[in-house]
Amino acid sequence: MKKYLLLFIITFFVMSCSKKVEVKGKITGSSSLERIEFVEASGVGTLPLINIGLDKDGNFSGSFDAPKDGMYVINYAGRQNLIYLEGGQKVNISGNGTTFPNEYIITGDAKKNNDFLTASMKFLADYGSKVNLAGLMGGDEAAFLKGMHKVEADINKNVDDLAKKNNPSKGLLEWKKNDIKVTILNLLANYEMSHGPMSGNPSYKASKAFKDYETQLETDKDAMVKTIPLYRQYLLVKMTPDFQKYAEANSKGKTGITTSEMFAQYLKTKKDLSQTAKDYLLAFVMAQADIHPTTTPANIDKIKKIIDSDIKDATIKSDLLKMQVAITGLKIGDTAPEAALAKQDGKSYNLSENKGKPYMLFFYASWNPYISEATVPVLKEVVNFYKSKMNFVFVNVDDTKDQFIKTSNSLLKGIQGVNVYGEGGLNSDIAKKYGVYGFKLPCFVIIDKDGKIASRSFVNLGEQELVTILDKQTGLSAPKVEPNAQMQPQLQLDPSAMQQAPQPANPQPAPTK
Repeated sequence: MKKYLLLFIITFFVMSCSKKVEVKGKITGSSSLERIEFVEASGVGTLPLINIGLDKDGNFSGSFDAPKDGMYVINYAGRQNLIYLEGGQKVNISGNGTTFPNEYIITGDAKKNNDFLTASMKFLADYGSKVNLAGLMGGDEAAFLKGMHKVEADINKNVDDLAKKNNPSKGLLEWKKNDIKVTILNLLANYEMSHGPMSGNPSYKASKAFKDYETQLETDKDAMVKTIPLYRQYLLVKMTPDFQKYAEANSKGKTGITTSEMFAQYLKTKKDLSQTAKDYLLAFVMAQADIHPTTTPANIDKIKKIIDSDIKDATIKSDLLKMQVAITGLKIGDTAPEAALAKQDGKSYNLSENKGKPYMLFFYASWNPYISEATVPVLKEVVNFYKSKMNFVFVNVDDTKDQFIKTSNSLLKGIQGVNVYGEGGLNSDIAKKYGVYGFKLPCFVIIDKDGKIASRSFVNLGEQELVTILDKQTGLSAPKVEPNAQMQPQLQLDPSAMQQAPQPANPQPAPTK
């Protein structure tokens, strides 16, 4: 009996501590080319946690590990919305392809939390239309502070009433209370910055009552900086004048210093900030300023060193490194990672089979937008020009092997190269090792004859930098094109968009029903 009791306790403990979220549902009127992604809204790298395909009837299902209980972004067809999820939940989501995810219905374990959010969003929409915010922002400070206290009290009363009715989780209720504080803090910051010019009093300084109110709102700084990206923006806005003075005084005679380097040095002087706040703020600045597709190899190395030395939180450190690989690619000069790959006949394939000759990796999937019209014709020209001096490996990351066979046979027929499949698609071994996500498909990586990474990740075959690398690796010289000509529509990777979770116009985000 004790044995079975122990097993029950162990099983319960494992289930209760599970981070996995199971999602399924149906989007009526959807396209089978569309995908659904879930992204942690409060993380620093905000890379997709899962990319789920829909069948012909709009059904979908999948599961992912939730880094923490909190807000997540749903991406679908270029549209986004927010949902509150907790590890271990089973969530059912349904909607219509024309309005999803702006509108959707949620059932299952996450229903009561998101019913609470929906109701609070509806209240704020009504309440916001009745508050004369412009009048408060343009009035004297005493009237403005009185108005802000009333706004805060009214919203908190509504939240308390909705909590009694919907019984949301303790974590969500704490988040909502902090979210209200951050909203008020941003209004205070806007007033402090704009009141002088608006009132014709350029010497205006905020009073002690004003500063005391700010202090009162910031009683839970670490929780806010961890869970609310808007609070990180607030802190950075407040720091900007002081940081600019610091940068001017400490950059004289120095060249090539990055924003991240300077900000990391500046944070060491801020004794009033916790290490948690420093980690999140430095990560935010790195993602905004110095992690982008054209970051130079020298600056990539600098960023990695700062991550290693200045970021103390292991999760933030890991997320930043993953983001850097996803945006800039693997380090040039490192050995190209091997990964589990299979040909159409099921036989395994090793990238090292190309050793002795440079090769291009081309990552793609059947659901890539415009791939057949925009990418494949240019790829065919590139292959035909360079094929005598280099190999081409076409890596499919569709959801199933059957789809891989169908896609490769139809899209790449007649193009010289090796067609291989990464089992599991975007969850495959090769996708993880090369930082391949849905937002950067199709993408291209060049490997040299010694099996070393020779380029960053490219999403556009028409980039001159890529052509230059191909020429260097093969000894050939591609025909020159007009400087403004573009062989393939450019996919813009915006690291700032990845870093900052979307913020709806309403400061109290929630999915609608």
